[in-house]
Amino acid sequence: MSAANRGVVYKGPGQVAVEAIAYPELALGNRKCDHGVILKVVTTNICGSDQHMVRGRTTAPSGLVLGHEITGLVIEAGRDVEFIKPGDLVSVPFNIACGRCRNCKEGRTGICLNVNPARPGAAYGYVDMGGWVGGQTEYVMVPYADFNLLKFPDADQAMEKIRDLTLLSDIFPTGFHGCVTAGVGPGSTVYIAGAGPVGLAAAVSAQLLGAACVIVGDMIEERLAQARSFGCETLDLTQEGDMADRIEAILGEREVDAFVDCVGFEAHACGCNHGKEAPATVLNSAMSLTRAGGQIGIPGLYVTEDPGATDDAAKHGALSMQFGLGWAKSHSFHTGQCPVMKYHRPLMQAILFGKVNIADAVNVQMITLDQAPQGYADFDGGAAKKFVIDPHGSVAA
Repeated sequence: MSAANRGVVYKGPGQVAVEAIAYPELALGNRKCDHGVILKVVTTNICGSDQHMVRGRTTAPSGLVLGHEITGLVIEAGRDVEFIKPGDLVSVPFNIACGRCRNCKEGRTGICLNVNPARPGAAYGYVDMGGWVGGQTEYVMVPYADFNLLKFPDADQAMEKIRDLTLLSDIFPTGFHGCVTAGVGPGSTVYIAGAGPVGLAAAVSAQLLGAACVIVGDMIEERLAQARSFGCETLDLTQEGDMADRIEAILGEREVDAFVDCVGFEAHACGCNHGKEAPATVLNSAMSLTRAGGQIGIPGLYVTEDPGATDDAAKHGALSMQFGLGWAKSHSFHTGQCPVMKYHRPLMQAILFGKVNIADAVNVQMITLDQAPQGYADFDGGAAKKFVIDPHGSVAA
């Protein structure tokens, strides 16, 4: 087998390039990784979280190999891997988890205690998340394979639905988690902040959970049109007007049962100030627009260090929130990485049995590895698409 490998590499703010990188080994530093596997990457997706780094809004170092949304074919397995075999087609949760620590045993795989020396939780190709090599590559190593990997029961069937199944590594479970933690259920009214891929995945998830009405807010008309394409109500946040008034025009009520923040720390003000950054604006809207006793799910990313922030406090993750309002309304807030393994198997079943068409909802567009830099540029420009890289032409074939 050739030892060649290529990947998408962060070169500095606004710059990514496809470069030759090391072929993966079953090793962790100076010791063997007998519990790991090497994957031939079948699909790997560009995520909004990657864009935060590429925009220079984190402390990501130049040279970081990007990519945490990975689906691949097992081509080599370590000697301690018992249940995953070469030839298996698998989905890789973006959370790296050991399966042995207290948090993993409690199902909190997004905050594994053993895979990142700096803090709980790790991910492939992401700043401050353990130094793991990313998967926007031709080949990648995955540790703790028996615990982490979701094997598709039929590889041929999976390839037929690969545009949907590739989303199990992150955004579909993340959107679903946002809705679950916001308390979405049959008959709920739901507001989704942000119509990027995670927001659209959350909107589909709300429908899957039985929501009566899903309202999606964004500032890009193309993304709002995508939300409307599968039955959502929408709010164009560049327009002036009180948001509660606009929600009342849709629902007959001024508040929603559940609110899901799929924007995160690069939020912008609404209305006439929509070009200005206001990192706490979604959180403050959540408290204003969610009914007393309601729940707020926050899968949108917030960071401890934002060198590109507009004020000194926000540079260190300190945001100006009207938290007293949330307290007075007895809101519950749920933050942090989605524990992908909690959801990926049932969501796989929903895809395989035709209960959801997530790829259509988020508008998957397949691209080659060499087209990845243009994909990043188009996504940064607000394209209403989910770019999925096909590094070996496996899907095209």
